[in-house]
Amino acid sequence: MSIEILLKQVRQEKNMTLSMLSKKSGVSRTHINDIENNLKSPSLFVMVRLAKALDVEITELYKIKW
Repeated sequence: MSIEILLKQVRQEKNMTLSMLSKKSGVSRTHINDIENNLKSPSLFVMVRLAKALDVEITELYKIKW
């Protein structure tokens, strides 16, 4: 599964809107939306902030299914 799908899935499982995640992480809502829609590739720094805001280990956002 790709990063953008996992990010959106985890966010929705936590019942967080884009705005809520943005406020908690300090990453703009537009940037998160662009990541979730595969329009931008997130930096490691951004992914760390998002993982922390979602209260998950960063590895949860990088699961890869073979």
